[in-house]
Amino acid sequence: MINFSALLKKITPSQDNVAIVPPFAWLVIFLLVPFFIVLKISFAESTFGIPPYSSLIEFKEGVIRLALHLEGYILLFTDSLFVHAYINSLKMAAITTILVTLIGYPMAYYIARSEPKTRNLLLLLVILPFWTSLLLRVYAWVGILRNEGLLNNFLIWLGVIDTPIEIYRTDIAVYIGLVYTYLPFFILPLYTNLLKLDQRLLDAASDLGAKPFSTFLNITLPLSMPGVISGAMLVFIPTVGEYVIPELLGGTDTYMIGRVMWDQYFTDANWPVAAAVAVIMILLLLVPLVIYQHSQSQLMKED
Repeated sequence: MINFSALLKKITPSQDNVAIVPPFAWLVIFLLVPFFIVLKISFAESTFGIPPYSSLIEFKEGVIRLALHLEGYILLFTDSLFVHAYINSLKMAAITTILVTLIGYPMAYYIARSEPKTRNLLLLLVILPFWTSLLLRVYAWVGILRNEGLLNNFLIWLGVIDTPIEIYRTDIAVYIGLVYTYLPFFILPLYTNLLKLDQRLLDAASDLGAKPFSTFLNITLPLSMPGVISGAMLVFIPTVGEYVIPELLGGTDTYMIGRVMWDQYFTDANWPVAAAVAVIMILLLLVPLVIYQHSQSQLMKED
C-alpha cells in the first residue's frame, strides 16, 4: 500500500529549502545573469552602431553560425597596458589590505574590549562616514592633500616644512583614500569576531601565569583569524576594481583596472575588450574567495 503521507513529505519543500530560495534568486538575477551578459559581450566583435558589438549567433541561408571572437582576451595578455593595470591593481589592493589590517586590528580590539557605552560610541564613529557620499568624502581628501590644501598649509604654519609636499596625484594619495574608505569594512567583521571570543579562555590563561602579550599571540590572535580573513576579503576584492579614488586622487601613471574598463567602455566605446577585462578581473577575484571558502570548510571539519 502506498504511503501517501510519506510521499507528500518528500515532495513538499521544507522550510529550510524555502528559506534559501530568496538569496539564491538574488544571486541568479543580480550576479549570474549580468555576468553571463558580460561574458557574451566579451566574445563579440566591436562594431559601430547600437549596440556597439556584433551578435554571436547569426542565421543566414538556413545555416546557424556561432562566431566567438577572442581578440579582446588576446589583447589583454599581449598589450603591456592591460598587464600593467592588472598587476598594479593587485599590488595596490594587497598593500591597502595590509595597511588596513595593521591599522584596523588595534582599533577593532580596543572597541571590543571597551565598556558597552564607550563601545557604542566608537562603533558610531566607525559607521559615521557611511552617512555621507563616497564622492564627497574623496573630494574632501582632494582639498586636504593638494599642494595648497589643508595639510600642507598646516605643516607650513607649524614650521615643519618650507615648501608644500607633493602628495596629491600620487600613489600615496590613492593609498590614503583607499585605507580611509575601506577601513570600516575590516573593523566591523573583526569586531564582531572579537566580541564573541570566550572570555573564560583569557581568564584561564591569566590564572595559569600567561602574560598579556603571550595570551594575545596564542589565544586571541588565532581565534580572531576568521574575522581577519573576512575583513581582508571585504577590503581586497572591491579595492582591485576601484575607480573613483584612483581617478580623483591618483596621477596619470596610477593606472588601475577600473580606469581601464571606464576608458574602454566610454572613451573608446570598445565594449568587447571592456567586457573581457571585467571577466578576467572576476576570475582573479574568485581565487581568494575559493581559498577562503576552502579554509573555512577545513576549520569546520576540524571542529
